[in-house]
Amino acid sequence: MKLLSLCARFAEYAGWMAQELGDDRAALWWTGQAVDLAAAGQDHEVESYALVRRALVAFYRGDAAQTITLAHRALTSDTTRRIRGLAGLREAQGHALAGDHYACSRALDRARDLLAIDDGSKPMLGSANLPDSVAMVTGWCLYDLGRPREAAEVLDVQCGRLRAHAWRNQARYGIRRARAHAANGEIEHACALTQGLLDPLNSVQSATVRTDLRRLIRTLCRFRTNSSVRALYPSLIASIY
Repeated sequence: MKLLSLCARFAEYAGWMAQELGDDRAALWWTGQAVDLAAAGQDHEVESYALVRRALVAFYRGDAAQTITLAHRALTSDTTRRIRGLAGLREAQGHALAGDHYACSRALDRARDLLAIDDGSKPMLGSANLPDSVAMVTGWCLYDLGRPREAAEVLDVQCGRLRAHAWRNQARYGIRRARAHAANGEIEHACALTQGLLDPLNSVQSATVRTDLRRLIRTLCRFRTNSSVRALYPSLIASIY
């Protein structure tokens, strides 16, 4: 049983790596393997966490309904508070994509309650490098809900709390912060923030980060006559490849 559980966790990790390489098909295949191995090893945590991972793939595809459905299945499963809390975050993001502010807020509140208590008795699944994962996701949900000013305010605070050496998180959430400021009409500030992210962006090979970067570029291209945008644009394009 323990060997099957260990294999399931490696398969889940392989699925995450495949997603970061931009291969959603392989990501879902490996995640499916994790589910099968976890079920055989009676590891209900990995089985439920795989649903959270599938919800994240659906989120990056822009599929709000599938994100919510998968997250809700994990949220109502018999698993740990932490995994249900992570499922609540994915559910909130799905509702934000769908434009449902009330449902998003309820999911965020539920996730915060679930993640507030962790007995630490088992190996932690999911990222443990964010000082406040609920607040960070709240910022991004506000952006998807069409409230970029509020999103920028939250992300300013949360990005300031990231560890300096956590380059993946610096790149991922820093780009989202820049997008919020750009959407709020603060083009020069968005460019200045992005300029400070070039080293992490060039060091982190992440398909999901590049997805957000492409979206930022599309936003900035609306202001291509702006001198800050023109100066930054070549470096941004180089960071994609």
